[in-house]
Amino acid sequence: MHTILVVDDQEGIRFLLKEVFKGGKYRVVTAADGAEALTKWEEWGPDLVLLDMKMPGLDGLDVLRKLAEKHRQVPVIMMTAYGELQIVEEALGLGAKGYITKPFDILELRQTVDTILAGAGK
Repeated sequence: MHTILVVDDQEGIRFLLKEVFKGGKYRVVTAADGAEALTKWEEWGPDLVLLDMKMPGLDGLDVLRKLAEKHRQVPVIMMTAYGELQIVEEALGLGAKGYITKPFDILELRQTVDTILAGAGK
């Protein structure tokens, strides 16, 4: 079973993504901010992270930088409502596997996650 960490300061997004990915092949863990995301990352060792770009406190880029310092490489997909090219390019440079723009297409997101995790084994 793959573990997905969903990090977003909007409760509705966390709830929606938990519903989308719940079921037999995924366990979904959520975090409301960057600090909580880092704690959950250590606790759960997720196989994939869906990470909001804009959050109070530690934003998505801050969290991505901290994850990049770790030895274990975990695929990260950035989520943004802003589509700011410079920030997206920086995230990709830090190792993000890709990004999605909110509002996102649930089927496309699910297919992207399935494809990434299918290549990850486990």
